[in-house]
Amino acid sequence: MTRTSRGSGIPPVLLVPAAVGLLFLLLPLVGLLARAPWADLGEHLSDPAVLEALRLSLFSAFLATLVCLVLGVPLAWVLARAEFRGLRLVRALITLPLVLPPVVGGVALLLLLGRRGLIGQHLYDWFGISLPFTTAAVVIAEAFVAMPFLVIAVEGALRGADRRYEDAAATLGAGRWLIFRRVTLPLVAPGISAGAVLCFARALGEFGATITFAGNFPGVTRTMPLAVYLSMETNPEAAIVLALVLLFVSVVVLVSLRGRWISGASS
Repeated sequence: MTRTSRGSGIPPVLLVPAAVGLLFLLLPLVGLLARAPWADLGEHLSDPAVLEALRLSLFSAFLATLVCLVLGVPLAWVLARAEFRGLRLVRALITLPLVLPPVVGGVALLLLLGRRGLIGQHLYDWFGISLPFTTAAVVIAEAFVAMPFLVIAVEGALRGADRRYEDAAATLGAGRWLIFRRVTLPLVAPGISAGAVLCFARALGEFGATITFAGNFPGVTRTMPLAVYLSMETNPEAAIVLALVLLFVSVVVLVSLRGRWISGASS
């Protein structure tokens, strides 16, 4: 079906709310771009506080993405291929951070891993490890809220993969681990890469769970979203510059996913 024939079926009464919806989504971004201090952009980007927040954000988001890959890919494989009672409940619980308010997630992490938490008290009493209000807490908070994006993307790729290749490898004598490494992973590599990009973007923009579980300490836990929040009260221009950086990352994510999501939706 061509693009023209698709467009001809749109009722005219829907065009006005559609245009309003489009403006509703785009105008805030236009306002951000219009108020950006373009003349002083280089000066703001070279500010030590901005660079520090940017460095910490990229570093923690990268580590959180690695954690999600190590834990999320096997989890997605189990959800896609295993059959057991309660599978739907497990899937619902895994996707819960998608709809859970991030601040609630931060409180839950604090009650679990804090010094008096269910696990955190043992970590502190036995090993002297205190996770809250550290860079490690930032990584944990970001991984908690971002992992469902990776799991959903990889599970969808696994369900859509042609299992005949795995069956053929099994008939040739390949073991399960060899099939997973040499057959399954290459088949779902596009889904893994898309999920990793979404995971990184979500981790980079995390705010609520981070400020609740990790706090807002310069050079330790103050990521870009936290720096934007703080700068709005003290240095609005710096806040706008940080927001532009986050906007740029979001655009990069959309471009990198265009072939898988946007083009796929329009085919």
